[in-house]
Amino acid sequence: MNDKVALREDHTPYQTVIGWDYTVAADGSAECTLAVREDLFNSRQALRAVHGGAIYSLADGAMGGALYSLLGEDEWGATAEMRITYLLPVLDGTLSCQARVVRREGKTATLEAAVLSHGQVVARATATWHIRQTGPGGRSKT
Repeated sequence: MNDKVALREDHTPYQTVIGWDYTVAADGSAECTLAVREDLFNSRQALRAVHGGAIYSLADGAMGGALYSLLGEDEWGATAEMRITYLLPVLDGTLSCQARVVRREGKTATLEAAVLSHGQVVARATATWHIRQTGPGGRSKT
């Protein structure tokens, strides 16, 4: 992470497993990168492309970073639903994802993300996030 990233944690446990890193998370936008590794492939045979779940996780993580860059210290968010469209297989290189908050109203936020490989969009995602406030001890108030 660098000085453009202002999130609550350097890495979540799941983020560490998948291996993405934030390069930017501020003002309702975020960018992440993920190096393509063999353990992210969906098969050791045939196509040998990055598993869609890894691409989904990168998009979801980038959207989370975008939203968390706007949340107050007493707020947290969780993905309520997400739709992703896969456009091209990813075989090598580094994935990047750009996400932004499209709209936040009350306890709901709408976000979008584009995942790129070698400068080409390989997936697009949209999501709705639910926002809650925490009370004493980190328990949800809403």
